[in-house]
Amino acid sequence: MASNLFMTKTIRLVSLQLSLLWAISFALHAGAQTLPLAEYKLAPAPEPTGLLLKRGDRLAICGDSITEQKMYSRIIEDYLTMCVPELEISVRQYGWSGERAPGFRARMTNDCLRFFPTVATTCYGMNDHEYRPYEDRIGRAYREHSTAIIRAFKAHGAVVIHGSPGCVGKMPSWVKSATGTVDDLNRNLAMLRNIGIEIARDERVRFADVFAPMINAGLQARQLYGTNFAIAGKDGVHPGWAGQAVMAYAFLKAMGLSGDLGTFTVDLKKNRMTASSGHKVLSAQPARYEVASSRFPFVACAPEQEAKANYPVCAPDDVTRDNTIRSALSLIPFNSELNRFMLIARNPNADFYRVTWRSPENEGASRVFSAAQLTRGINLAEEFPANPFSSAFAEVDAAVAAKQAFETRQVKQIFHGAEGKADMDAAVRKTEAERAPLVRAIQQAFQPVRHVLLIEPARAR
Repeated sequence: MASNLFMTKTIRLVSLQLSLLWAISFALHAGAQTLPLAEYKLAPAPEPTGLLLKRGDRLAICGDSITEQKMYSRIIEDYLTMCVPELEISVRQYGWSGERAPGFRARMTNDCLRFFPTVATTCYGMNDHEYRPYEDRIGRAYREHSTAIIRAFKAHGAVVIHGSPGCVGKMPSWVKSATGTVDDLNRNLAMLRNIGIEIARDERVRFADVFAPMINAGLQARQLYGTNFAIAGKDGVHPGWAGQAVMAYAFLKAMGLSGDLGTFTVDLKKNRMTASSGHKVLSAQPARYEVASSRFPFVACAPEQEAKANYPVCAPDDVTRDNTIRSALSLIPFNSELNRFMLIARNPNADFYRVTWRSPENEGASRVFSAAQLTRGINLAEEFPANPFSSAFAEVDAAVAAKQAFETRQVKQIFHGAEGKADMDAAVRKTEAERAPLVRAIQQAFQPVRHVLLIEPARAR
């Protein structure tokens, strides 16, 4: 009897050990990365110097299926359209699922250069790294084709932002040839990132570091919000809104944008307000200031009744989820570096003030701040996620989403379909005529927003 009991316990122990070994193996091969950031031996990324963009630039956003998701490209176009409208930037996205750098190199003349871009962003490497441990031949091919793409853009008068690949979160189940572990793949992608820095230096173009902020945000998010947070997306490769927002941040930073989107300075003693460029003070009454703005803050979520085209909805827990933009903004300095919409108070005569930010017609949201906070300045875009710009922002974003969806169809189905093969020039003329009203819809949706700031003495929070 004792012998049987011993055997039963032994079998259970062996079974438990095997289960633990299987779980560890699964975590290494299919789970999230385990290496700290320092283990990737990342070369220092160059800092942008000054604004790259010029008024009237035509931006081409180029990449693989992650670009074809039309999320980071949408955030970029939203930002350029609404946050810096004075630049009058036009945008096209050229994402193509499964593409590697040589694939875009082969099609860029037909699909992209014919529209004479003046600025281009590239984001390849995910498929180029072949979902396997790094090999020198992978790095050589990536360098050769990336360099050729950059030189082709430069030869046609375009400046380039060479973007690194992002990171992976687990082994892709659909890539049957994938080998190694998640950490092996991320080491490979880190190598391509470092090679990209060398390419950008040698070709004298800008570099957008997607890999480092993305993998760092993923590590932080799993510590803060739980191990299920997937910065690289649920499939381990295609990010949700959080990862895509990190990507957009990397490219917008590389463009050299200042992030100063609006400053409203109030003299509480004299009941006066001044506003920066893009904003006009319509009225100033005791504790109430009305403004018309033709320059928007970046709005990271929309109230449920205003959300369109799958844009993230504002929710109590949205900062903890990997399919929201707000969660990314808690992990990267997007608001402080790119989204400053500042309220500054002078001459306070109370210790605390209640600030209400609303449209002229609606109640809006309120928060209490100390006089010291208001004197230093508060970032309205950060403090009020849902705000008077939410509805207008959602309208423009939906129009941007519709245009970018058409651009995928234009290139993939028409240019590379029967119509393009029969008569490319005719296919271009026809699709450009169809795209034109989608461009106008963005312009028509983008209208100045009137908003009201109430600043009233309040009790301590």
